[in-house]
Amino acid sequence: MTTSTTDARMLELATRLTPVEGVSVCPLAGIRLMRTSRSTPRQPTLYEPCIVFVLQGCKRGYLGGETFRYDADHYLVAALPMPFESEAEAPPDRPFMAIAINIDLQVSTQLALALDEAKMPLPGEPVSMGATPLPDALRGCVLRLLEALSTPLDAAVLGPAIVREIHYRILTGEQGGSLRAAIAVNSHFGKIGKALRRIHAEYDGDMDVATLADEAGMSVASFHANFKAVTHTSPIQYLKNTRLHKARLLMVQDGVNASTASNRVGYESASQFSREFKRFFGRSPMEEANYMKSLIVAGAAGAPGLNGQMAPA
Repeated sequence: MTTSTTDARMLELATRLTPVEGVSVCPLAGIRLMRTSRSTPRQPTLYEPCIVFVLQGCKRGYLGGETFRYDADHYLVAALPMPFESEAEAPPDRPFMAIAINIDLQVSTQLALALDEAKMPLPGEPVSMGATPLPDALRGCVLRLLEALSTPLDAAVLGPAIVREIHYRILTGEQGGSLRAAIAVNSHFGKIGKALRRIHAEYDGDMDVATLADEAGMSVASFHANFKAVTHTSPIQYLKNTRLHKARLLMVQDGVNASTASNRVGYESASQFSREFKRFFGRSPMEEANYMKSLIVAGAAGAPGLNGQMAPA
């Protein structure tokens, strides 16, 4: 099957699997399909560790002065949970479509151990997020996954093995070094990765940088330097950005008000939360929640929908 034929088949399957615009839940956990017919301007985004394959259209991500484009010929790997900025191109006659797969830490660790035993070297310097050309072997995996997702039984029986193969292809590909470093316990990159995972698990509690540094086996100064090298921001700013994204999610998906959201994500002052929220998103909490809800309603009606802000895409 030629590349163009494979791409056409993937697009056909994805169209069937996304009956409305926005994010469609798949029968296999940890996978989301995205479709939207509207381009979106550059705006704050939060990705959990994931792999994103764009089937049509393109997105551009901005992180620490770097710009990366992911489209039908380039896949994105977010090796670590990462707030960044992104924009999407989606002409009305060719909607943006993508599939996002959560990185399974257990599967990745098992495969990485096997690669370590085979003495496979880590290629290049690890990065928290990047986009690289999509090889044919990985393209074929995505096609088989979409085919499996088209039938609930195939998704349940065949899907996990295909997702595992995708993890293997990532780990042995151009971005494999970043993912392997992210789960390593003896590298600075891996230690920062562990700290980031803790922040995402406990963002609503008291977060002490000195404790995180001690757990990473670093001095506070060394922890700050390594943290900024990986995330392009400070630990405190990273925590703040994560809390703001989580608060927006609570307001949009759970319907809570700004005061409740601010309290749930760890803010002690609702007024401070509102100021920092507006500075970050460019709208007040209520304005942003109403805006995002309007996109979801439009998507449910078949009009231009939510552009992957609630899930990676």
